[in-house]
Amino acid sequence: MATAGEVKPKILVFGNRLLAEDSLPLRMLPALRRRFPDVEFKESDTSENLEEEGRDLIILDSAFGISEVTLIDDLDNLQLSKRFSMHDFDLPITLRILIKLKALDSVKIIAVPSGYALGKAVSESAAIISTLLSRSA
Repeated sequence: MATAGEVKPKILVFGNRLLAEDSLPLRMLPALRRRFPDVEFKESDTSENLEEEGRDLIILDSAFGISEVTLIDDLDNLQLSKRFSMHDFDLPITLRILIKLKALDSVKIIAVPSGYALGKAVSESAAIISTLLSRSA
C-alpha cells in the first residue's frame, strides 16, 4: 500500500474505445485496477507530453503481429505503423526522440495482441506488471 507522500507507480494506457482493434487495453482497466490498487493506470490517447509522465515510462497498448502479451523494452523492436490513428504512427517516433534527447531514461511497453481474449490479456499483463513492480521495489 502506498504511504502518504509516496508516489504510486504509473502505467499509461493507450487505446481507442471506438475501434475494437484498439480498445482492449482500455477494457482491461477495471480488472487491472482491482488487482493493482496501488498503481495509477492513466488513460492516454496521445503521445504528446509523455516526458511529463516521469523519466521511466510503462505503457500498456495494443499491438499487431504478436501472439501473446509481450514486454517490449527495446524501442528498436517497434515498427512504425499508420493503421488507425496518429498515435499509432507517432508513439514509436516520439519515444525514440525523447530517449535520444535524454528526456526519458527508459520505456517499457506491455503490448497486448489486438483481438486477444480479455481474460488472457488481463492475466498475462498482470504477470508482467507484477514482475516490473517487484524489480522497482
